[in-house]
Amino acid sequence: MVGNPVIMFDLDGTLSDSAPGILGSLRHAFDVNGLPRLDPLTERALLGPPFYQSLPPLIGEAALPDVIAAYRDHYGREGMYETSLYAGIREVLAGLRAQGVRLAVATSKPEHFAVPIVEYLGLTEFFETVGGDELDGSLRTKALVIGKVLARLGQPDRDTVQMVGDRVHDIEGARTHGIAAIGAGWGYAMPGELVAAQPRRICATPADLARALGVDGADAAAS
Repeated sequence: MVGNPVIMFDLDGTLSDSAPGILGSLRHAFDVNGLPRLDPLTERALLGPPFYQSLPPLIGEAALPDVIAAYRDHYGREGMYETSLYAGIREVLAGLRAQGVRLAVATSKPEHFAVPIVEYLGLTEFFETVGGDELDGSLRTKALVIGKVLARLGQPDRDTVQMVGDRVHDIEGARTHGIAAIGAGWGYAMPGELVAAQPRRICATPADLARALGVDGADAAAS
């Protein structure tokens, strides 16, 4: 039996602009570990995928545990709250919920941080669950996180599920589970990244996403 449609959202770069807190905490972690800071383009590329995947080619495996520990210490005290909703996101979520769509968060950020961040952003009421990586890094791919969220949602019919995210990992993770993906073009993707990933569609703004998803009043909210 086909149930209500389900939409999963990435967090960083999709629901909120969290770059200031993430990059500030990462710079702190590099500083305390005596590592040279990265250039701005490389920093941007790190926004989204798990650090367990993206940092080793840059700093080596040996330095990774200490860098992640220093990052989490700073991020948990300060950085996690240096984030802000993208304009129009609340209206998208409210419109979807009003139409009976089931909503969830699927993020590579550790769930330990993701849950309070969603609460801080004032979005808890919209989501059935907020799923993320474990602190031990055991869910190292977006596909594993999506699988965790799907299980919590009761394994809905894949034809009823869509994933909205701003990076190639979101698109590939959704594809692993046979789920349609929508690219959030307002996020942190590198030039050409989303086009190459070939999601079902790419939306330039949250207002475009609202129209694509048939949210009532989308045009009025965007004006």
